[in-house]
Amino acid sequence: MIIGILKEPAGENRVAMLPEQLASLVKQGIQVMVEEDAGARAFANNELYIAAGATMVSRNTLLTSATILLSYWSISAEDLAKTQPGAILVGVFQPLFNFQLMKEWASKGFSIFSLDMIPRTTRAQSMDVLSSQANIAGYKAVLKAADLLPRYFPMFMTAAGSIPPAKLMVLGAGVAGLQAIATAKRLGAVVEVSDTRAAVKEEVMSLGAKFIEVEGAADASAAGGYAVEQTAEFKQKQKERLALSVAKSDVIIATAQLQGKPAPLLIDEDMLKLMKPGAVVIDLAASTGGNVFGVQNNATIQLHGVTLVGNSQLASDMPADASKVYGKNMFNFLQLILTKEGAINLNFEDDIVKGCCMAHGGAIVNDRIQSLLAS
Repeated sequence: MIIGILKEPAGENRVAMLPEQLASLVKQGIQVMVEEDAGARAFANNELYIAAGATMVSRNTLLTSATILLSYWSISAEDLAKTQPGAILVGVFQPLFNFQLMKEWASKGFSIFSLDMIPRTTRAQSMDVLSSQANIAGYKAVLKAADLLPRYFPMFMTAAGSIPPAKLMVLGAGVAGLQAIATAKRLGAVVEVSDTRAAVKEEVMSLGAKFIEVEGAADASAAGGYAVEQTAEFKQKQKERLALSVAKSDVIIATAQLQGKPAPLLIDEDMLKLMKPGAVVIDLAASTGGNVFGVQNNATIQLHGVTLVGNSQLASDMPADASKVYGKNMFNFLQLILTKEGAINLNFEDDIVKGCCMAHGGAIVNDRIQSLLAS
């Protein structure tokens, strides 16, 4: 049995596994192949992989040899044509958006495990790639905003006069939002936070931020850490309350997502116009439409005097640590589908294995993907 680690496409700096996690697989008697220079952009060179017990090979050799293929993003149709029939693909495939792609892969006999679909339970925390990457993205978002903002973050008392602290608003107090709050507070900003989940208020306040309360939100306790769709009445009340904070904000960090749906638009054009000239928006939900009007994914633009940054993959800008935690998530998941001797053992009685399996045995096995394909 061979596990193969692919090099990610141009623009992605992470790698599915670093040498330190790979070494543990080798100790289980597993042969590990790594595509040449797969870890180069994450500062893990070929020599480090060889020292950990891996074999460096070309992409073609890896695709034709590996029983399990590890990656972050989806694999091209051209590459899949070279892949072993019945191979197991493990990565972050965003199947609720790419459900037609999942159907295509299933028809070719691949078993597909998408780690972004792992149930967000206590037992699965060590495999939760969404949380591990969001934590880094929230941190990086604030640093990027501080770099772009033409003002200080902290308050300064100088001989030339006082400089007030920057006012920063966070939309969504999930993992990325909470890390953004903590980082912004360390840099000296005054922070306000909006979230439809009243349960996060205490956590927000414990970090020193002010919680923006809007009554009447739908219960999101069963949404696995995501926001849920709200009523039109609540959205109007939320809009009116947010407008007050938008007008005062120097920075907005937007993180609110709906699983498998477009991100909620929380800041419309009229609200955006209220922001100060030189203000900065970092929208981590840009790949699914964004929380802020005018945001374009993978682009930085100026609109109404505001710098809008659309980037849902900021964790890739910190590839060493992002790859480290992703590789650990990956390693922990592999332990559920491998025996101690390194053989494949797909136990679909396990809720984690079942929860993130999209296809097996030539068919789609995930209920949500089946529903999307039927609609």
